[in-house]
Amino acid sequence: MKISILTLFPQMFEGPFKHSIIKRAIDKNLLSVVFIDIRDFGLGNHKIVDDTPYGGGNGMVLRVDVLEKAIEQAKDKKLRKSEQKVVLLSAKGETFNQKIAKDYSKLKNLILVCGHYEGFDERIKNFVDEEVSVGDFILTGGEIPAMLIADAVARLVKNVIKDDSSLFESFSPFLEYPHYTKPQIYKNLKVPEILLSGNHEKINEWREKQSLKITSQLRPDLIKTTKKARD
Repeated sequence: MKISILTLFPQMFEGPFKHSIIKRAIDKNLLSVVFIDIRDFGLGNHKIVDDTPYGGGNGMVLRVDVLEKAIEQAKDKKLRKSEQKVVLLSAKGETFNQKIAKDYSKLKNLILVCGHYEGFDERIKNFVDEEVSVGDFILTGGEIPAMLIADAVARLVKNVIKDDSSLFESFSPFLEYPHYTKPQIYKNLKVPEILLSGNHEKINEWREKQSLKITSQLRPDLIKTTKKARD
């Protein structure tokens, strides 16, 4: 899989993808991460990428003509439309979640467009497939959301991690069960006896019950959403 990130600040990504799971995936050629500098497509000697908004107002707006050229550069012309997707990182988009991450992990080319300044020229929406937000809060730009999405997607790419290692992770579909390790007793706090039994069938049953219990208490909306999807 290829993740293409369009950004005005490619230097911000120098560290996050050089460690842990993503680094191993890249080293194994299971994943490639490409950074495309939007400023390379800027206009004139000064590589202008933004301009003042029509109608007045604060800040600068990223130009549609510049962004569209960068998006076209990021597309793989050999792929079918269903094999790649252009995603605009925007506060107006659908909130990113595990289901979206799974859908993205099946693509051959995921293109993430990072905004900055006051935002995008509205017409850029005619050149993207969808908009995604990482939450109801304001960030300086789309770079940190791009890191978050790339990390969530990369670990779901086939063979990046063990096929069964994500079965009981949070949001698959419920919150994850509690974990324990040594020491067995710490300040009178004990590891549940079932985890010491060696009975893996019973342990899995306990974990499933704990997962459902925790989800019911903390995120009952996940149970409703899952039930609705199954119905």
